[in-house]
Amino acid sequence: MNKIQKVFENKKAFIPFITAGDPDLSVTEKLVPAMAEAGADLIEIGIPFSDPVAEGPVIQEADLRSLAAGTTTDKIFDSVKRIRKKTQVPLAFMTYINPVYAYGVDTFMKRAADCGIDALIVPDMPFEERQELLPACRRHGLVLIYLVAPTSRERAQVIARESQGFVYCVSSLGVTGVRSQITTNIKEMVDAVKKGNDIPCAVGFGISTPEQARTMSQVSDGVIVGSAIVELVARYGAGCLEPVCSYIREMKAAIETAD
Repeated sequence: MNKIQKVFENKKAFIPFITAGDPDLSVTEKLVPAMAEAGADLIEIGIPFSDPVAEGPVIQEADLRSLAAGTTTDKIFDSVKRIRKKTQVPLAFMTYINPVYAYGVDTFMKRAADCGIDALIVPDMPFEERQELLPACRRHGLVLIYLVAPTSRERAQVIARESQGFVYCVSSLGVTGVRSQITTNIKEMVDAVKKGNDIPCAVGFGISTPEQARTMSQVSDGVIVGSAIVELVARYGAGCLEPVCSYIREMKAAIETAD
């Protein structure tokens, strides 16, 4: 069992997302350990990108704020190395394939592993093109996380069979962002994945309230929340630690009470 799968051992996992460098990297360095302390089981760190095709306006704006603050991939690697001295919570980079190519695939994976990253999520990489990144991930001990969409159906089983760590189940078609209702049949999607491989399934895209988190965790192994947290960072800036941690404690409590 790898470090990522252990996140789901005997419990439902809460997985928050933040954009590295929003509002700046010094805040990110304080925020990640504080989120772990508040109950985050695994933390996704977004590498800002000028054309984040899977993101809605909230995370797009966070990317732009981060880039405007001078955030670079090299600076993020250095930040994560400092974060690793303060917390052992598993960390995943969420990035697009373009920044990885621009950096150099093998060099990127080596640096990510060296600074303490455990996994990689690349939303614009089709599963069929995984060989572009998988050999380098394996070489450097990173888990490559695959996404399953509501339209995946039979393909979900194929993806599951190749998966390690967990499968990221996308709850809604379209881009990231808070949604008042999630209408996808998540149980059906999770069941399709589990037919292919008994691997943890975490649900993301659109979840923002404790009620949604509780409902999603009743039919899955974990809940991923991004936009709602990034909104708090946008609203409070450098003072975001307590509001974000308070929100994480509330969401964590909600999933722990799921049947």
